[in-house]
Amino acid sequence: MVAQIGSAMGQSIPLVCQDWANAKAAYRFFSNDRVSEADILAGQSTRERTIAADGPVLVLHDTTEFSYQRENSDAIGITKSITSGRDKAGSLSSRAWR
Repeated sequence: MVAQIGSAMGQSIPLVCQDWANAKAAYRFFSNDRVSEADILAGQSTRERTIAADGPVLVLHDTTEFSYQRENSDAIGITKSITSGRDKAGSLSSRAWR
């Protein structure tokens, strides 16, 4: 199961498991009181992998929204940028959020 889920990171459990019996087994595993989040995450943590990264770290997600609050928002950088149409002179205008 770990190899199956690990080979398709970010996909839904039903999609990764490919059939209802395997998906049900995965859901039973994750709802088992003998299995804790700490046990699952006991390996190398995301924080450690991020620190060890040589370059930028991309955080890809679905429609879930994140709220990053820091004293210095410039430390985060641009989190979203959109083109919002054209200004009166005809130039494209854009807006960035930090």
